[in-house]
Amino acid sequence: MPKMYVIGNWKMHGSKITNCRLIEGILSKLPILTKVDVAICPPFPYLQQTSDKLFRRPILLGAQDLSCAKEGAYTGEVSGDMLRDLKTRFVLVGHSERRAMHNESDQVVANKFAAALEADLIPVLCVGETLEQREAGHAEQVIAEQVSAVINAVGVEALSKGIIAYEPVWAIGSGKTATPLQAQHIHAFIRGLVREHNEAIGSDLSILYGGSVNADNAATLFGQPDINGGLIGGASLKADSFVSICLAANM
Repeated sequence: MPKMYVIGNWKMHGSKITNCRLIEGILSKLPILTKVDVAICPPFPYLQQTSDKLFRRPILLGAQDLSCAKEGAYTGEVSGDMLRDLKTRFVLVGHSERRAMHNESDQVVANKFAAALEADLIPVLCVGETLEQREAGHAEQVIAEQVSAVINAVGVEALSKGIIAYEPVWAIGSGKTATPLQAQHIHAFIRGLVREHNEAIGSDLSILYGGSVNADNAATLFGQPDINGGLIGGASLKADSFVSICLAANM
């Protein structure tokens, strides 16, 4: 059975003071969970602070991005080995904001997926379509291309060491959420796509939903058969809402 995850993506939010309050707030309210792994992805400058705060606590550390390169003259970049050195366990690759704002192609994302695996990190492959692509009937084609780029680059077996997060671009930070049936349809499509390459890997693959997930809609979304938790944006910046989402995934 696919494992359940709730991963908070803080994006470019936070400070030492607010991070400390948020982490302590989450830890004080989060009970022991038996069915879901929880992680948070702070901005790069706060990875060490967050790593220290989470030491021997029931929340794992993630990062928001990594370089394709292992080391070298890459000013401003952060390698997978550097992330691992800070006890990072997960790393997002191909988030829609990276694809759109930094022109990251499917091939670049596939290279980052490979770099994460080489550093013994768990890559969270973000895929999703824009509103224009959905309205044109191209959602499945776009997502198939995004997933296939990784399979072609590193082989379907590599997906057994990663996670896929479906985030419809039109729902990220907009307050709009795909209906449970819309989300389930795409999740089932992704699982079926991977199953065409390897039945076992497709069946066990964890596929998260992201896009304005909150305490009110989390349980209904996570109750769908092919949704295995969430990649949480804005709601991960509030302890009460993030804990409620984690509890919904643990049901």
